[in-house]
Amino acid sequence: MRVDHDPESLGAGAFYRLLTAVVVPRPIAWVSTLAADGTTANLAPHSFFTVACTDPPVVQFTSVGRKDTLRNVEATGEFVVNFAPEPLFGQINASGTDFPADEGEFDAVGIEREPSLRVKPPRVAASPVALECRLHSTLGIGNSTLVLGRVVHAAVDEDVLVDGHPDIRRLRPLARLGRDEWGTVGEVHERARIAYRDWPPS
Repeated sequence: MRVDHDPESLGAGAFYRLLTAVVVPRPIAWVSTLAADGTTANLAPHSFFTVACTDPPVVQFTSVGRKDTLRNVEATGEFVVNFAPEPLFGQINASGTDFPADEGEFDAVGIEREPSLRVKPPRVAASPVALECRLHSTLGIGNSTLVLGRVVHAAVDEDVLVDGHPDIRRLRPLARLGRDEWGTVGEVHERARIAYRDWPPS
């Protein structure tokens, strides 16, 4: 027996909590930006994040409401998606604090930064992967804004590579779940996709 939920009768807040509890796990875009003044470096986790296109390479994240990250991207046209690994859990969570716009999370939380290669916003020095992006476009949907960024450079720590490819066991990604829950990678299964010529599988 199922329990039915109507978004309109349930209300936006309650249905948001339902959606984030069932659309799981969600990868985290730890997005760094520079304010329009060029000095304040913002850093915040966004759990509505995925790949939007492969050629050209475009990633997307959603800003629920108008947060500093969105304002900075609109003003400068650049951002960096820093990979969110398990060892940096405390810093990632702390960077989600609602600091004032003129107080950068790098400094407030004590997160070491490093310069990017192709864009002006800094990268998180301890993050194993950084995707440097230039703004492709934005799309306003209700109370949210979808941000699409073209990846112009990717920097990957050699310590997470196995045979030249990022290894999930070394990356150790964090994911958001429902409520205040976070997840880590558990057991990893490998299974190739079945080609039609091999159907039905034996």
